[in-house]
This record gives sequence, C-alpha cells and structure tokens, in this order.
Amino acid sequence: MKDLTPAKADLDPIETASRDEIEALQLERLKWSLRHAYDNVPMYRQRFDEKGVHPDDLKSLADLSKFPFTVKNDLRDNYPFGLFAVPREQIIRIHASSGTTGKATVVGYTRKDIDVFADMVARSLRASGVRSGEMVHNAYGYGLFTGGLGAHYGIERLGATVVPVSGGMTPRQVTLIDDFKPHAIMVTPSYMLNILEQFHKQGLDPRESSLQVGIFGAEPWTNAMRLEVQEAFDMHAVDIYGLSEIMGPGVANECVETKDGLHVWEDHFYPEIIDPETGKPVADGEMGELVFTTLTKEGMPMVRYRTRDLTRLLPGTARSMRRMEKITGRSDDMIILRGVNVFPTQVEEQLLATGGLAPHFQIELYQAGRMDAMRVHVEATPDAADEASKTAAAQMLSKRIKDIVGVSTEIMVAEPGGAVRSEGKAKRVVDNRPKER
Repeated sequence: MKDLTPAKADLDPIETASRDEIEALQLERLKWSLRHAYDNVPMYRQRFDEKGVHPDDLKSLADLSKFPFTVKNDLRDNYPFGLFAVPREQIIRIHASSGTTGKATVVGYTRKDIDVFADMVARSLRASGVRSGEMVHNAYGYGLFTGGLGAHYGIERLGATVVPVSGGMTPRQVTLIDDFKPHAIMVTPSYMLNILEQFHKQGLDPRESSLQVGIFGAEPWTNAMRLEVQEAFDMHAVDIYGLSEIMGPGVANECVETKDGLHVWEDHFYPEIIDPETGKPVADGEMGELVFTTLTKEGMPMVRYRTRDLTRLLPGTARSMRRMEKITGRSDDMIILRGVNVFPTQVEEQLLATGGLAPHFQIELYQAGRMDAMRVHVEATPDAADEASKTAAAQMLSKRIKDIVGVSTEIMVAEPGGAVRSEGKAKRVVDNRPKER
C-alpha cells in the first residue's frame, strides 16, 4: 500500500495545537453553545431550570457534567422542528431518520452549519489520505440520510472530484470504479463486501483497481474486516464516524498513517465518556458510553447527547485531539442472551476467522421452549460448498463463538450467495422472539 500520510503543512493549525489551546477554545465555544441552546430552545431552558443549572455556571470543562443529557426520544418528542434554535427560515437543509420504528428524528442546518459540515468531512478525507484533485467514488446513500450529501459536500470542499453514485446497483458500481479509476471510495463496510464480491463476478482483480483508500462508516466494523478489505484490494481502510444528531459523517476520523483510533475533531464536538448505567463521567481510557456536545452548531445545538455507542477516549497521536477507540457496538445493539452480552461485531470477528465461510451474515434471535436462542445465517465460499465442508465450517464457527463469546449458537450455512446482502447499513439482527412474554 502506498504511503498516504498528509504533509503537516496541509493540516489545519488546530489539529496540531497544544492541549491547552484546544481546551481554551472548547471552553469558549461551550459557553456560547449552552447559552445559545438555553436562550433559543424551550426544551433546554426547561431542562436546565429543572436541574437548577444555568449557562453561566460553566466555569470549566468539568462543569459540563452538571448539565442534563439529551437522548434520541427528545428529538421524537419535539418532532419536527421543536429543537431548532433559529427561525425555520434560516435552516437551509433538513435531514431525517427513516422513522421505521416511530417518528423520524429530524435535524436542521444553517448555512454556517453546512460549511462546518463540509470542512469536517474535508478534514476527515485529508486525514484518510485523499488530496485535492483526486477522485472519490461516493457510495453512501443520498437523500434524508446524512451520509451521501455530507460526504459529497466534503469531497467538493477538499477540492477533490466526487462521483455521486449512491448505494445499490452493485454491478454498475464496479464498472464505474474500473472505468473512472477513482483514488478513494466512501461506503458502508458491509456494502464494500458486496462490491468486492462483484469484482470477482466480473472477472476483475480488486488488487489491480485504482482504489488506494476506503473510508468506511455508518455501522460498526472490526479490525478483522479492515485486514480482509486491505488484503483484498491492496488499499488502506480507515474509519469515519458521525451521527445525524451531532452533524453526520466527519465528527471523528482515523488518520491513515496510524489507524489507531478515530481522532475526534474536538474544536467542534466535545466528547465525554459516561458509565451507561449511572450517567457519571469516567476517566479517559475507561470504557463507557460516548456523549457529545456540539460547540459551534447554530441550527440545532445538542447538549450532552447520549449516542449509545460504546468506546473509550485516548490521548492524541497523529493529531493533538483525543482519539476514540473504534466503535465495536452500541448499548442498544447489544444482545443479552441467557445473561451473556453479545455484540454483532463479536460474531463477525469469529466468522472472518473461520475458513470456508464468506463474510456475509445475519443473526436471528428466537425462542426455543422457554429459552432465548440465537441462530447465525452465513454462506459457504464457492470452494467449500459441499456438504462436508459446510458442516465442518458450521461446527468450527459455533465452537469459536462458544469459546470466545460464551453462548451456544446454531449455524445455518447457505449456498454461496445465499446470505442477506447489504446495500447500505447492514441489518445484522432479526428478532423473531415473541413480542409479549
């Protein structure tokens, strides 16, 4: 793989500033953000007053812990525009979740917010090894989802060339990569596996493609998948992190030269880690739930938003800003099976370590008698599709999950191509247990 380390002169000055400089800027901006939320969003004024805190009570960064949390249901309860902190006419873009499990969560951006969004994605792209003038194949979904347009504006802000493919139509994705010769691709990691599969179907060697870096986000993925993709394409695979409630993609990003966790762009987003049970802050280096407060967002400021993502904060390396460890699970994605906590990424790691099985999978939860049970649907690779090989692979994967994760699992091995494919965010868990028990 080519060395894509950016020149220090190309970085924003704040990326290499001292911690004292960063924290002074954070305190200044945090005071503004709390005041902006309190003065312009009725929910925040009510919450602050109920807790007996006021924006003027923030004298240090540690004082943020005195303020109340914001959660996803707050967005649903204030649907559609109740959390906007500026007149609706000043909102120039609206994004929203699918709303498949209830009311959609709606977010709005002023023109300045969109500029910051583009700047942070451009910074993330540069950290990933992309430069002005290079071409980026954007396979994130366009529309109400923040990924496609968020990536698009960032690519253009960097001065790179964007190919706005969006998701789906996988054969065309590969044809355009082969024909246009992009330097980078932005896509969900699960969909990148579909693209890899399509390379082989078209008789193309992925290692001969023009791709030098893949920027993967929107869902948890493992270092095992990173190694698989890097080996398959002979390219760098880096992680980008974001969430619509805070901005979208570009809240944090790995640096291609280290790939040792995602540097949080702390000049715009203040991170905390809390104990998910007590809500109390924990020290840097300890595992817990990630919480963000926006520092510059005009349209819809977020104060102590609980992401449900589980990680820990670590000192900066390639940049001065702190790193968050790779997200491998969310507290609301966690499966509790007979008292054991299971994350889909744990299953993915064991699958990728098992020969004869392709990396596509879906977990099914069901009830066997009075007990909850788990079944993993996978598929055989073409060179291991005979019954004996499928049986051996199923037994090996079941043993690995039992030994490492601690639960007994039924493994269903389909023929090659038989497992569910993703064309965006992967649906890793299907819960078929009775709703009322």
